[in-house]
Parts: sequence; C-alpha cells; structure tokens
Amino acid sequence: MGQTCEVKLLLLISSLCCSTNPAVVTLSPSSSQFFRRDLVSFSCEDDHSLAGWTLRRNTSTGTRKECKDWGRRVASSCVIDSVVPLDSGVYWCESTEGGASNWVNITVTDDPVILQSPVLPQEAGEELTLICKTKTAPFNLSADFYKDGTFIRTTPTGHMTIHLVSKSDEGAYKCDIRGRGESAPAWLFVTGQEVKGGVVLLEPSLTLLVIIHIVVSSPYVLSTLLLVSICRQRPTEKAPPVSLTAPPPGEDEEGLEYDNVDADVTTEHRF
Repeated sequence: MGQTCEVKLLLLISSLCCSTNPAVVTLSPSSSQFFRRDLVSFSCEDDHSLAGWTLRRNTSTGTRKECKDWGRRVASSCVIDSVVPLDSGVYWCESTEGGASNWVNITVTDDPVILQSPVLPQEAGEELTLICKTKTAPFNLSADFYKDGTFIRTTPTGHMTIHLVSKSDEGAYKCDIRGRGESAPAWLFVTGQEVKGGVVLLEPSLTLLVIIHIVVSSPYVLSTLLLVSICRQRPTEKAPPVSLTAPPPGEDEEGLEYDNVDADVTTEHRF
C-alpha cells in the first residue's frame, strides 16, 4: 500500500509540473508590420506538452480559421508566402485540450514605410533593434525615430538599437523617412526584472502572472498536501493487539507491555 501511495503522489506532482507550460506563437520575421507580398512564417513553440497545437486566426474574412484555410504547413510552421492586407489580424495557438497561447496582432499595409519591431514582449535587460523599412530601394535610408509622439533621434541607416531595454522604453514607436513617408505606430512591451540601485524589482505585469498562477494551481497544491498527509498517516503493517494476560509458560516475555486499567496503579513494564 505504501508503494501505491508513493506512485500516486509522484504522478500527481508530475502532472502539476508539466501541465502549466502553454505554447508561444512566434513569427519570422519578428514584426507586427508587413508589406504586401512579404513572406511570413508562424510557429507554435512548446517543449513540455504532448498536446497537439493548431494555429488559428481572427481577421476580417473569418474567425478561428485554421492554417489550412489561409496558409501552408511546413514542418511545424504555417507559412503565408505572400501576405495581403486581408491577412491583418490576431493569430494564436490552440491545443486539442482547449489550452491557448499568447496572441499576436499583425498589420499588412500598402504604405511605403513600416517599422519592424519585436512582436513579442521583450525581457528587461535585453538588446533590440528597431528597423525603419521602405518598400522600394534604396532601403538603408536615414530615418527619424519617435516614441509616444516625441522625437528620439535620427539614424543614418534606419536602424535604432536599444542596448539595455527597461520598463521606461515601453511605448508606441514610429519612424519617418524624409521623402518616403511615415510608418504606423508599433507598440513595444517590456516584461521581466529590472535592477535599480542593486535591488531586483519585479515588474507589476509579472507579479500579476505569478498571482494568477498561484490562484489557478491552489486546488492542485491542496490535493498534493492532502495526499502526502494520507500517505504519512497510513500504517505500513497492522499493529499486533496488546495482550492483557500473561503469556503461556515457556514463552519469552521480553518486550511485552502491560497496561493497567486502574488509574491508581503505575503501569508496569517487564523486561
């Protein structure tokens, strides 16, 4: 019985460790803005789940449409060889068990300039580069960059690098190439931990995720604690009854204990 209880406990712990790893939808190239006829590849990344993931999207042409309806499968990816403005919308991964990944929102435009920026939230402390792209050559032109409507700086090649991303870098960015045009705003989101004055601070967004995880996993944690308690209380073998009579002549009396039911008499132990 003890081994059975241990096996059940291990299975429960294993299910808890492996059931909280949602997939992440990624894009190549990583950008929220694309020109018409660009090639875009979507993937569902998950190293811990055996569940099958299906890429879906919501656009003006339909909702919850699978890859087979708008792209082609290449290994574990879904590829659109030549995007059009009608491909603009929300994309995400969904498992056969009902789980869902993060979602990404892309825009396909006929405008002459776009801003290529990471479509997924960036971890604080990482390095990233924003690229101001033109639809026609020459491509590496001088560009002005703006954040939340405020001018930041001008770069000669249209590339602006942020070496150590922090929460203060979060916001809406856009770029302008003189004589070509201005891009639409692209949002940059920052998550993770920041170090300020030698103290590691937890970002509010990450704190919220931790709280949600604790609330969701609470029933499973309580179940685990209850099963551990049962395993500890369950005896490994049936204890022999205590005899209130003397053993038969000739038998070894060592180790026997006699309980006197009279409260006025001290309990006697024979050795």
